Amino acid sequence: MGAVITDIQILILIVSCLLLAILWLFVDKTKLGKAIRAVAEDPIGASVSGIYSERVILYAFGIGSALAGMAGVLISLETNIEPTMGLNAILKGIIASIIGGIGSIPGAVLGGFLLGIVENLGIWKIQAGWKDTISFAILIIFLLLRPQGILGKSKGDRL
Repeated sequence: MGAVITDIQILILIVSCLLLAILWLFVDKTKLGKAIRAVAEDPIGASVSGIYSERVILYAFGIGSALAGMAGVLISLETNIEPTMGLNAILKGIIASIIGGIGSIPGAVLGGFLLGIVENLGIWKIQAGWKDTISFAILIIFLLLRPQGILGKSKGDRL
């Protein structure tokens, strides 16, 4: 439909989907992934059951940093490298994870897709300078109407 997609963008999409699948399988199927989920849910309860919470947090931070580094490498293939080049992506990632539901990997992916689609459909009819405004408007709407996100659980569901 007239869109131009480069080979680099296809590579970024493929590598991102592959990393997402690996992360999802890691968190869902491995012992360390289960420990990460346990510490994320209840650090004190995880400590009582024999999990070293500080070490698990360190591993999770390392995994997150490695993924952020890989994202930086992939994005640098497409754009110029600047000291502040990731701030907008971090902000959109936080908005996407809030929309999808904090603590839910599928929710964050769904929130990211929803945010991207709504932003790009929005700037189709109005100026591109309003793209960030659209993101914040969506965030405000979700915080008012469904603060737990799309796939997040409300406090009553957690008990």
